[in-house]
Amino acid sequence: MQELHDAPLAPLTTFRLGGPAGRLVTAGTDDEVIAVVREADAAGTPLLVVGGGSNLVIGDKGFDGTALRIATKGFVLDGTTLELAAGEVWTDAVARTVEAGLAGIECLAGIPGSAGATPIQNVGAYGQEVSATITEVVAYDRRADETVTLSNAACDFSYRHSRFKADPDRYIVLRVRFELEDAAGLSAPIKYAETARALGVEAGDRVPLAHARETVLKLRAGKGMVLDPEDHDTWSAGSFFTNPILTAAEYETFLARVAERLGDGVTPPAFPGGADGSVKTSAAWLIDKAGFTKGYGSGPARISTKHTLALTNRGEATTEDLLALAREVVAGVRDAFGITLVNEPVTVGVSI
Repeated sequence: MQELHDAPLAPLTTFRLGGPAGRLVTAGTDDEVIAVVREADAAGTPLLVVGGGSNLVIGDKGFDGTALRIATKGFVLDGTTLELAAGEVWTDAVARTVEAGLAGIECLAGIPGSAGATPIQNVGAYGQEVSATITEVVAYDRRADETVTLSNAACDFSYRHSRFKADPDRYIVLRVRFELEDAAGLSAPIKYAETARALGVEAGDRVPLAHARETVLKLRAGKGMVLDPEDHDTWSAGSFFTNPILTAAEYETFLARVAERLGDGVTPPAFPGGADGSVKTSAAWLIDKAGFTKGYGSGPARISTKHTLALTNRGEATTEDLLALAREVVAGVRDAFGITLVNEPVTVGVSI
């Protein structure tokens, strides 16, 4: 276990932003993770858990407390059952499951961050979400001071949400268990239209696993969503805003605003939002149609040149630069369409 004081946090995030931590502890085992958490809780010290840093916006003043970096390792594959330690690099784990010929998370290739973060956010992309394959999450329950195992149902998964996100100060994810599929080297059925088009197949078809993964990586790279230190479009948190989910009434009001602003005949993207008849629309479409196009901005924080949903650090930005841009986008979309965008990354010491 490594301990540093007045330690920079920016290098631990994909934004490369944020001030230092009063104390930074790197834990390599579950026991070390639990020991650091117990110590902080007993002393009443603020605690910040850091995994891959791909979903964090840390204030310029940093974090006055203990930052716990989870660096645990463990990839255990037993038939179609996979257990990952929280500190495992997610992209590497996906690659290894594809190499093993197992389907279920191949379209989640290229997503930065650690395995332990995936159930918190119910990470998803290109037609797959981890909630479809997670069977159990092993976590340290700070309230009960014990290690617990939560079933899939107990995780309360929904779109980019979970029990862990709803109660962020209670659980520390230690291990995640998945049930994958042996489909004779083929992928899970392709659900996402863009992926199907890129693969040249119909929705519902299966393709060779490696082909599915490689295609998703190319799609993500084209949007600046695969980390590259030399490409400032990847100095981001990926999608900065979640796709809004509207009630049927809200959607009708939204359509009227679209017609008023863009004219009759313009139909925004719409997808089923749930069994209650709600509708999910595209945050990227809203941002673009509100006037924030690719590359928008003149300062050190700008919208990606490849994807309107990514806010980026062009190399010299501060967190306040990023937040100013985020607030401008939120206000612009609200004024244009009456919808308030919600940020996907977790903010530390700041708010949008």
